[in-house]
Amino acid sequence: MYERTARLLDSASPTWKVAIAIAITLLLGSTSGLITAGAIEGWYTEIEKPTFNPPETVFGPVWTVLYIMMGFAAGLIWSNGLEDPKVRRALSLFGVQMLLNVLWSLLFFGLKSPGLALVDITLLLLTIILCIRAFHPIDRWASYLLVPYVLWVSFATVLNASIWLLN
Repeated sequence: MYERTARLLDSASPTWKVAIAIAITLLLGSTSGLITAGAIEGWYTEIEKPTFNPPETVFGPVWTVLYIMMGFAAGLIWSNGLEDPKVRRALSLFGVQMLLNVLWSLLFFGLKSPGLALVDITLLLLTIILCIRAFHPIDRWASYLLVPYVLWVSFATVLNASIWLLN
């Protein structure tokens, strides 16, 4: 059954692959948002934050745009065919960074542990860089779509480290 589903999905048009990848990425991003939402009004408002901490209203729109760009990038890579080992490796790295992304929300907001979240986001940052490097030879535009993501996560890493140090 799994192979049949995988063949069916891989035979989809490039447009469908991009749409499916965006939908999956937004779904995973929504999971992070649900984890985050509960802690924003309680624990997060009570902890010390650095002066450069953006307003809470910034995060939702920024992450939505980033998830769409990430999904678009993954769809472009997937459109090159899963039979190519470079494509499978690149999408595996993409999957790992998505897992680390969701895990960060669980660690930071769910477990209220900026220290563990800092370890996770550092690994996330490294994995995004590896993902960009893996995407570039397959589809350079897909790698460029991840640049705003790596920049935002770089900023989020500094923010996470500052919160950890302040608390």
